[in-house]
Amino acid sequence: MALTQERKNEIIAQFRTHETDTGSPEVQIAVLTEQINTLNEHLRTHKKDHHSRRGL
Repeated sequence: MALTQERKNEIIAQFRTHETDTGSPEVQIAVLTEQINTLNEHLRTHKKDHHSRRGL
């Protein structure tokens, strides 16, 4: 369910504006979007997981 460090690094590499960029709005939005999408997939599978739903 959680975003792995490997996947997060892939997203950062894809959206960064320079070599050490990890905090630009583009990168932050991409990482948060991936976290939301992962949580949505989890909630579709586990419909009664209300604790995780509150996190969304």
